[in-house]
Amino acid sequence: MLCDAAQVAEGKLFILGGGWSMVGPDPSPSAIALKLDVDWNETGKIHHWELAIEDADGQPVIVQTPEGAQPIEVRGDIEVGRPPGVPAGTPVDVALAVNFGPLPLKPGSRYIWRLTIDGHQHEDWIVAFTTRPAVVGADGEPGGADDPFGLS
Repeated sequence: MLCDAAQVAEGKLFILGGGWSMVGPDPSPSAIALKLDVDWNETGKIHHWELAIEDADGQPVIVQTPEGAQPIEVRGDIEVGRPPGVPAGTPVDVALAVNFGPLPLKPGSRYIWRLTIDGHQHEDWIVAFTTRPAVVGADGEPGGADDPFGLS
């Protein structure tokens, strides 16, 4: 789920401003809240996950960093144990919160966050969103008379 901010405490997801699909046009902080159900037979193993953003053409979104041009992506490992007293065969849930500072995304564009776990992808493991178009004033500049509140 896309949201303004998220955190995990005591195995629970705490979500602020969740469930949006449009943002911007100006960069703003955002987060992705994830609830994963780990199959009973996959507990006790290390699982590698990756979250990457792609443009509408399926290409990685690249940003300039001190190390040069890099795709926007986050990765990590999780290992889930079997809680005592849980019946055998019960999936075990895991909560993850990934928070981002303002991302330099192009206004008026479509993006997809894609989750990969242990090299596998699934159509349900994506979340798409759109950046609002930039507001352009009558003078052709951002903002202006057409944007009296300075929201561009």
